[in-house]
Amino acid sequence: MKRPVQQLALVDCNNFYVSCERVFRPDLAKVPIVVLSNNDGCVVSRSNEAKAMGIRMGQPWFECKALAEEHGILAMSSNYALYADLSNRVMNILSDYGPQHEVYSIDECFVDLTGIPKLREVSYAMRQRVMMWTGIPVCVGIGPTKTLAKLANHVAKKHPRSRGVFNYNALTDDQKTRLLQRIPAEEVWGVGHKLTQKLARHGVHSVHDLRQAHVPTLRAEFGVVMEKIQRELQEMPCIELQEIQPDRQQIISSRSFGKMVTELPVLQDALSTFVANACAKLRAQGSHASVIQVFLQTNRFRKDLPQYMPSLAVPLPYPTNDSLEINRWAGYLCERMFKPEYQYKKAGIMLSEISPVTQRQGDLLEPETTSNAKLMQALDKLNLRYGRGTVKVSTQGAFKGWQMRQELRSPNYTTAWDDVPLV
Repeated sequence: MKRPVQQLALVDCNNFYVSCERVFRPDLAKVPIVVLSNNDGCVVSRSNEAKAMGIRMGQPWFECKALAEEHGILAMSSNYALYADLSNRVMNILSDYGPQHEVYSIDECFVDLTGIPKLREVSYAMRQRVMMWTGIPVCVGIGPTKTLAKLANHVAKKHPRSRGVFNYNALTDDQKTRLLQRIPAEEVWGVGHKLTQKLARHGVHSVHDLRQAHVPTLRAEFGVVMEKIQRELQEMPCIELQEIQPDRQQIISSRSFGKMVTELPVLQDALSTFVANACAKLRAQGSHASVIQVFLQTNRFRKDLPQYMPSLAVPLPYPTNDSLEINRWAGYLCERMFKPEYQYKKAGIMLSEISPVTQRQGDLLEPETTSNAKLMQALDKLNLRYGRGTVKVSTQGAFKGWQMRQELRSPNYTTAWDDVPLV
């Protein structure tokens, strides 16, 4: 019996960060807005109005300031607490619409609608509910594979006639061919700008060209990943839904500083925050780490300053997810690398050799210290209930000089009691 065609829907939030800012500021509905990255460096989200004025994704903000002043473009600092909370609300709504779903990113979710009748009506109802309950506009693209669902979502966003919903499966073969001939290959999920240039040398310019290209040649030149992309375009599923995200095998926590740091205690304070964030993620997935790596970086864009980018990694005496224990090692490694004659712009830690806490091998030569498991459990519960950073490790947060520059950040409307709007 022939297998039924999959109906995979990709639901993508439109200009997500900007949309989150507008939820509590309806007066900004038609105002051109950009949201900036850490330390207000680059543009990471743009409203349609800002896109029309020529603001590019990833463009440094200092390059945009003259244009912003001329056209009244409003810039806002990233408010990650707000975005994460609204994302969770959107994903919870979408989980009601299909037996399987995969949260792909903070603003994208795949939902399996196979076997559900009246797909178009269901898709419009999905959009309406998300908008009504969260204020976030979304578009829905439906296809037989993940790659084609992403392309369908692209069409739903770009073509007003679709009204935010596009079902690739509803097209005839001729309609599919004409559509894919009009879409450039760089719009395909997993095909970036550099790869597009290489594909062009093989005569591949459109999505249709990529779908019809010679399979052995593509595989020999670009590897098995490109073959999977091509087969997905040919409606053969190669990338399955992942309802349960696999545990991370590495956890990195780092940040660029709001201003240059020249003092060891300030660097160690920053690292203690990174350790707290990384260890919380480690405990959340029920794992512990066996190796810690610490790195420091000067500002590589400042050619007038001496450069120094050290990194040290050590195996821990025994696997642990204890913030206190790992923080001691981070502070020690930082002290080993620190040189006072340099100005540091970034630091971070990486935890690796991660395994489940149920898998533990002792060391005959290194006695294990007293476990702080109950203390860490209490810390996580308090921070989950009252907000990240409510309970801190040691002097974490004692120095403010390294913290991100967020001069244009909106209030934490949904995650801080003091910022909850009053009516």
